[in-house]
Amino acid sequence: MHDRAAQFAPFAALVGYDDAVAETARLTESCPELDEQEQRAINERLAYIADHISEQPEARIKYFVPDEHKSGGAIIEVSGRVKKLSTTDATIVLTDGCKIKTSDITNLSILSVE
Repeated sequence: MHDRAAQFAPFAALVGYDDAVAETARLTESCPELDEQEQRAINERLAYIADHISEQPEARIKYFVPDEHKSGGAIIEVSGRVKKLSTTDATIVLTDGCKIKTSDITNLSILSVE
């Protein structure tokens, strides 16, 4: 009786359909375009951080992360102490290991310098 009931069990006629619908419904943001003044302000703050890197200044950084599966992405905000500012690969590294491309930064605030 148990084997006979198994043949009437529900099945997914379209394998992966639910995942495809969920992926399509997931919203992404477009990469914000910074104007010249906003970019200049970020560059000035990056220069300040570079001048005070030995003090590991604390910063709040908003940056764009491109989506791996579709166009657009998300804006992420992190806060932490800056460990390194690399001009060779244009990245900022926080003490917790978070590595951010400076070209992806949309907003940068310096919270404190010790």
